[in-house]
Amino acid sequence: MSDRDGSRPDERLDGRLDSDGVARQRPVYSESQVIMTTVKVVIPFVMTYGLFITFHGADTPGGGFQGGAIIASVFLMIAFAFGIESTREWLANSLVVGLGTVGVFIFGAIGFGPLLLGGNFLEYTRYEPLLGDLLGLKEYEFVKYGMEAVEILGIAFIVSGVLMGLFFALAAGYSPSTDSLAVTGDRRDGADTATMEDTDD
Repeated sequence: MSDRDGSRPDERLDGRLDSDGVARQRPVYSESQVIMTTVKVVIPFVMTYGLFITFHGADTPGGGFQGGAIIASVFLMIAFAFGIESTREWLANSLVVGLGTVGVFIFGAIGFGPLLLGGNFLEYTRYEPLLGDLLGLKEYEFVKYGMEAVEILGIAFIVSGVLMGLFFALAAGYSPSTDSLAVTGDRRDGADTATMEDTDD
């Protein structure tokens, strides 16, 4: 008797049952001591390099985008070495979303601040009359530190959060709705029936 009649779902390679009756290859996560040990050794250096690229982006090659991508790759390595699901549970979804949200808020605050002071978007020198005496900075220094603030606190946070969020979203896979499953199942059963009838003839 065929398993396509809906009496029993097909079994995946990892032992779990698929609800729509289609076998999918989702291999079981298997620990590798070599990969786990290598990731543990490499992570501090990669994180340090990512922070270096981020903090020195205003004066040297690099910046928030490159540094944020490198920092996000640290968590991707952890996921590959110790399991995606366990890393997803350890790294709270609120943290991933929070990184992107805080980054957008900081970027927007720094960028739109000069507009409220009568200047243009990201015109850092507009902060000098308001904060120059308080911070002891000259006009040109507001450009330097404003760019660094956008790179470090804005773009780096956004890129890290978005890349980690995309990775975990893609790793979770696509779960079709029950309505589409029912339609697909009816079509498949009808096709199977037609094939069996043609064979009997």
